[in-house]
Amino acid sequence: MIHRLIGLVLIAIAVIVGLSHYLSPDDLKDCPQPGSGQCQKAGAIIVISGGDTEARTAEAVKLYQTGWAPTIILSGAAADKSGPSNAAAMRKQAEAAGVPATALVMDERSETTKQNAQEVAGIIAQRGIKRVILVTSGYHMRRALAEFSVQLPNVELRARPTTHDKHWSAWWWLTPWGWWLAVGELLRISLFALGVSR
Repeated sequence: MIHRLIGLVLIAIAVIVGLSHYLSPDDLKDCPQPGSGQCQKAGAIIVISGGDTEARTAEAVKLYQTGWAPTIILSGAAADKSGPSNAAAMRKQAEAAGVPATALVMDERSETTKQNAQEVAGIIAQRGIKRVILVTSGYHMRRALAEFSVQLPNVELRARPTTHDKHWSAWWWLTPWGWWLAVGELLRISLFALGVSR
């Protein structure tokens, strides 16, 4: 009985660690600041709205202020159609944190991750950017990378999940909501692989 219990605990730990690692790749985890190799500066930081939009924006601002890229691309339509777009709200937050307006570019039309990638791809192509850093919540990162990889096949994509996200912490597995997000993303990634994405 005790051996079976230990086995179940070890399986649960493996599932939790595996899911966390798979869903939340972080290409900058070993890069405290811009440098060479994998730590090279990018042409732009892309931040997608949704989930904890404020945390995502704050992460993009932190990267900008550390010198990772000269531009932040803010992507997201209005959640409430009667109000400003998510991109406009993100812009306001970034400017309040000291980012100059000239460093901010908005996509206010995207309502899905696929649309985020499509709209931002046009901006990237127009500016001739070859290397970007993608910022979103940890649970959303794997799917976002998949969508952006399709739209930006000739652009180097690096992932940077939020470090402080009210929906996704290191303890996500202790809440039903955390499991809902994790399993939901796995299903969406499966649909993407089958050619059906949102």
